[in-house]
Amino acid sequence: MAWGKRKDLLGIEDLSREEIETILDTAESFKDVSRRQIKKVPALRGVTVVNLFLEPSTRTRTSFELAGKRLSADVINISASGSSIIKGESLKDTACNIEAMNTDILVFRHSKAGAAHFLSKVLKCSVVNAGDGAHEHPTQALLDLYSIREKTKRIEGLTVAIIGDIAHSRVARSNILALRKMGAHVRVAGPATMIPAGVEKLGVDVTYKIEEAVEGADVVMMLRIQQERQGKNLFPSIREYSRFFGLNRARLKGAKKDILIMHPGPINRGVEIAPDVADGPYSIILDQVTNGVAVRMAILFLYSGAAL
Repeated sequence: MAWGKRKDLLGIEDLSREEIETILDTAESFKDVSRRQIKKVPALRGVTVVNLFLEPSTRTRTSFELAGKRLSADVINISASGSSIIKGESLKDTACNIEAMNTDILVFRHSKAGAAHFLSKVLKCSVVNAGDGAHEHPTQALLDLYSIREKTKRIEGLTVAIIGDIAHSRVARSNILALRKMGAHVRVAGPATMIPAGVEKLGVDVTYKIEEAVEGADVVMMLRIQQERQGKNLFPSIREYSRFFGLNRARLKGAKKDILIMHPGPINRGVEIAPDVADGPYSIILDQVTNGVAVRMAILFLYSGAAL
């Protein structure tokens, strides 16, 4: 379908199935760029992209930077420690000053839910949400969809188990919304203290046993414990969590033989996932990282207006 340009990418909740498919198809056309000897195309020459990350990031920030540069955009990175926010400047003033330098796309990460929505209302440039608190992480969900589709050739009808700290994970929320829109069946599992009340309303099945979640699943997506967002201990100990909710080889026995193991990173080896599973034959964790560049190239291309 022709891309009807949206100004901002704020969350999966706003996207239609057709728009998601367009992003994934566009990513497919860009993935080959990263395999070339010269990893660059002129698609966004003259476009200015600013990555404003006010929360720590390795994969997302680096992949957005690579995505912009491989499209020949001018890319600037700003972190919390390098911004005037630490001097007392408001978020609005910081963003408006960045836009005043004729910025075309602001890729924005913040620890507070709704921060990207706030900036989208005060800025004329495109805002891409790179993670806002425990709310959404749309580009992670899109690269996860791409990674699943690349391996299985479909998403509709698959059973995907998302296991871990569901309550505090923006990745979980965005993936649930994205997978359900694409016709997948979704299970969530974790300690009762980490399962949000009413999550069933999103169309998922809930279990409190990892073995039940893994049984017959096509995809298992493990999540990191979001200790920085919990504010209090929600389980007795790391050892206890690993014992009951860590993914190891024994717990994969009930899964399908062609199971896919995923993790958005960063991984806490030996906690939510055993090292031999993270590095094993079913793992596509590094494929997710690779695909993140292609998907973010597609997002920058589409939201820059270049596709019109």
